[in-house]
Amino acid sequence: MILSTLLYFLGASIALTLAPGPDNIFVITQGIARGRKAAIVTALGMCSGISIHTTAAAFGISAVFYSSAVAFNIVKYAGAVYLLYLAWKTVKERSAIRLSIADDRPAAALFKRGFIMNVLNPKVAMFFLAFLPQFVSSGTGHVPLQMLLLGFIFMVQAVIIFTLIGYFAGSIGSFILARPRIARYFDGLTAGVFASLGVRLALAQR
Repeated sequence: MILSTLLYFLGASIALTLAPGPDNIFVITQGIARGRKAAIVTALGMCSGISIHTTAAAFGISAVFYSSAVAFNIVKYAGAVYLLYLAWKTVKERSAIRLSIADDRPAAALFKRGFIMNVLNPKVAMFFLAFLPQFVSSGTGHVPLQMLLLGFIFMVQAVIIFTLIGYFAGSIGSFILARPRIARYFDGLTAGVFASLGVRLALAQR
C-alpha cells in the first residue's frame, strides 16, 4: 500500500466524517444539551465501534448482511429498539435530570451508549465493507491487514473530528444552559434525536 493511497483514503475519510449526518447531529446535540464530557466520551464510544466493523469487514463477516436479509434485520431492529429505548429513558428521567454544563453520569456509561449505538447499526458495517476495499491493493496480499490499517486510520481521524465537534458544541451549550428558558427544551431535543435515529434505522434498507 503506497503513501499516496493512504493520503487519498485519509482525505476521503475526513470528508465523509465532516459531511452532515446522524452521527454529527447526535454529537452536537449531546454537546449542547449535556456538555463537553458527554459529547466527547459518547463520541469516543461511537468511534471505538469502528474497530468492530473494520474487523468484521476485514475477515468477511459483514458480507453476511449482503447475503442474509434475516441477519441484517435482526441487527437493524435491535439497534432501532435500543435508540427508541434511549429516547424513552430521556423523556422518563426528564424531571429527575438537571441540565447543567456537564453530564454527571459515569464516563463508562456514556462510552457504552455510544459504542452500542455504533455496533448495532448494520448500515455502518456495510459501509466499511464497501468503502475499505476500494483502497486495498489485492496484488500485494495481506488484504485483511490492509483493511485493518485503513480502519484504524479512519477511526483515529473520526476521534479527532468528533472530539473537536463535541468540544465546541459543549462551548455553545455552556452559553445556552446558563439560560433556563432555553435549556429546558434540550432534553426533548435529545429524546427527539434518539427517536429519529431509531426510526431512520428501522426503515433502512440493505
